[in-house]
Amino acid sequence: MNFTNTNLHGVIVLEPKVFGDHRGWFTETYNKSKLDEAGINIDFIQDNHSFSAAKGTLRGLHYQLNPKAQTKLVRCTKGAIYDVAVDIRKNSPTFGKWFGLELTAENKKQLLVPKGFAHGFMTLTKDVEVQYKVDELYSPENDRGIMWNDPEISIEWPIDVEPILSGKDAKAPSLSKAENNFSYGV
Repeated sequence: MNFTNTNLHGVIVLEPKVFGDHRGWFTETYNKSKLDEAGINIDFIQDNHSFSAAKGTLRGLHYQLNPKAQTKLVRCTKGAIYDVAVDIRKNSPTFGKWFGLELTAENKKQLLVPKGFAHGFMTLTKDVEVQYKVDELYSPENDRGIMWNDPEISIEWPIDVEPILSGKDAKAPSLSKAENNFSYGV
């Protein structure tokens, strides 16, 4: 497995090795000891799986407040998404900056999104499945979001469509108004 750091400290692209032959392919999508060797010491406790029927579905930008913050390891297992992490750690040199990456069933890349970052994705195809690991259980009372099109963040989403949003995501506040208890270096 290859690990590539991004412009946001802690956000890492993982690329598994794929072994293929005339029958198909095999890949290892998670190996705790390999992540530990790379300095990624996270105890994932739950796997989540989402399905989005329509191209242009946008989920996010989501995060959970401390003490129930989550690290996520995200991959797309059917179709394609544009996956985004946004640094929301106050006093961070990259506060409000974002990193985006296309994750597809074909490229098998994964994105590690640590605590202190908001996460979201837009589907680039129809019938998309996304699977991700988390290191903390879902906590409705700590669940928060930031508007997908906040001009302060200015994410460059790759397709120019009016996204399909949940009611919750449609009402999400801007980064400057969102509740946030993350601090850089803490």
